[in-house]
Amino acid sequence: MTNTPTLQPTSSPLPGLEAWRELPIKQQPTWPDPAEATRVFDDLSKRPPLVFAGEVDRLRTRLADAAAGNAFVLQGGDCAETFVGATADKIRARVSTILQMALVLTYGASMPVVKMGRMAGQFAKPRSSDTETRENVTLPAYRGDIVNDFAFTEASRTPNPQRMLEGYHVSSSTLNLIRAFTTGGFADMREVHSWNRGFAQNPANAKYDAMARDIDRALKFMAATGTDFDTMKEVEFYVGHEGLLLEYERALTRIDSRTGLPYDTSAHFIWIGERTRDLDEAHMDYFSRVRNPIGVKLGPSTTPETMHRIIEKLDPNREPGRLTFITRMGAGKIRDVLPGLLEASKQEESSPLWITDPMHGNGFTSERGFKTRNFDDIVDEVKGFFESHQQAGTHPGGIHVELTGDDVTECLGGSEHIDEDALATRYESLCDPRLNHMQSLELAFLVAELLQQRPA
Repeated sequence: MTNTPTLQPTSSPLPGLEAWRELPIKQQPTWPDPAEATRVFDDLSKRPPLVFAGEVDRLRTRLADAAAGNAFVLQGGDCAETFVGATADKIRARVSTILQMALVLTYGASMPVVKMGRMAGQFAKPRSSDTETRENVTLPAYRGDIVNDFAFTEASRTPNPQRMLEGYHVSSSTLNLIRAFTTGGFADMREVHSWNRGFAQNPANAKYDAMARDIDRALKFMAATGTDFDTMKEVEFYVGHEGLLLEYERALTRIDSRTGLPYDTSAHFIWIGERTRDLDEAHMDYFSRVRNPIGVKLGPSTTPETMHRIIEKLDPNREPGRLTFITRMGAGKIRDVLPGLLEASKQEESSPLWITDPMHGNGFTSERGFKTRNFDDIVDEVKGFFESHQQAGTHPGGIHVELTGDDVTECLGGSEHIDEDALATRYESLCDPRLNHMQSLELAFLVAELLQQRPA
């Protein structure tokens, strides 16, 4: 859907933040009662921020370090969060999976790992069609829990703006729990390593046992030298999501009292998907005006000229940490496309951070009708990402993965050898397939090996 929104705010501290309203916009729901939607947005605009400007500034510094080759970024979480999935157990499982992966990657990279969840706001999803038809019944497409419900009934599929208020509250409670986990001792690296040790000792993962034992020796060495592990019981953990619903993002944008500049306080990091990154449309205009670090998905059709125009739009001041390119080429195309973009980027004064998303370019539908991905394809795209950076002499800055801490069966392969028969046993995603806990850890060990193989 392409349309120009008609909803108008009651006031605006910076007129430029409303320029997007005059531009074409895609992937927005049609609210049946625009007046009710306006009341919800006004309500959201008065709510406390979910994240704070100082945290956003700190993340920008961390991403600048990664872009300069001094850190590595791990971003992971659900394809699309659901309200019912925001339980303490499920949030803890996702956080612990990311922490486990990060510890392995830290060892492999010999540098800090910036930890970021696709969490506390990843509720909206772009759709290839505005409608869905089943058995001759056509209803609005499911656009994520923040818009409508997955159940295939007219009442459930009708966009409901009140769900955005629920999305705000679920995001707030999720963030509170994440902060408790990452500052209350749960993230102690010795405890995290004990979880990984169990993974590596599983006969199916025996090839990773040597690295796990190396990490074990490193921790024992640190203890022997008097390292204060109490200082390592807390970790920085950031959240990000695709900034799809612009009215929601605008309602949660605040003017920082320190600088007078706008920050989107719905998340630390916002990215723009391939469906909404047209340079002359609303999403690119709006996110060019906020101070958050901004990511942009780049698919296999991206040209150096398009990349240059994105840099000019989002990073005109060439600010380190401002712009992240998230490549999602597909295993069969990344080695053909990415090297040219990397070479072209070296001619820019900008120094974007490069992250690979090996998930979205490798999806297909199985013979039995399940949307799935093959673990081998995911690994191959990651390898192509590293090979392309080695060829260009640039830094492979991170990885962006759809994952869950649960033992689902949504992606084929991995050390568990999930096959077509197994997909139906625990396929729980409402949108795209995710790596399960074991597959996520296996990927982390494989990426750690690639990091160790980088030229000194």
